Amino acid sequence: MDLRDIKEFLKDTAKYFITAFIVIFIILYVATIQQVVGPSMKNTLSNRDIVLLSRIHYKFFDIKRFDVISFEYDDTKYLIKRVIGLPGEKIEYKNNSLYVNGKLIEEDYLKNIKTEDFNIQKLGYETIPDGKYLVLGDNRGDSLDSRSFGFIDENKILGKVIFKFWPIFDFKFL
Repeated sequence: MDLRDIKEFLKDTAKYFITAFIVIFIILYVATIQQVVGPSMKNTLSNRDIVLLSRIHYKFFDIKRFDVISFEYDDTKYLIKRVIGLPGEKIEYKNNSLYVNGKLIEEDYLKNIKTEDFNIQKLGYETIPDGKYLVLGDNRGDSLDSRSFGFIDENKILGKVIFKFWPIFDFKFL
């Protein structure tokens, strides 16, 4: 083995280490894969669907109403829900309709899903506090969400669900 062979070996090894570092960086800090558990997001997402989660989206963009997000719940679980209420807003469901600060807001993604009457005063607030969000599952009759555990803290949000890629025949951007 001569000097050229050693240099070539070191060059190839460095390429593998750099590639591995980039892949690990992307998985840890940019995007991650998460599996949907349970029926709470049906008809948008189903149990065992696999989604791609952007961990850096909210470093550049604000959280918006109707974003589908993943967040830490109970220190050991991650939940996927839809953002319904933003800080400073008064949220109310009346007659199966969403009202934000008294204004009717359409929820086009809901198909034949009933939402029981609800307002954030049931959680003890007039408006959503700063740094907090109201999240609900799309399957309102079978969802563990803000109606039962309250608002979620912004610092508990892991990222935005970008698209569902499994099952492969049902790929969709969210």
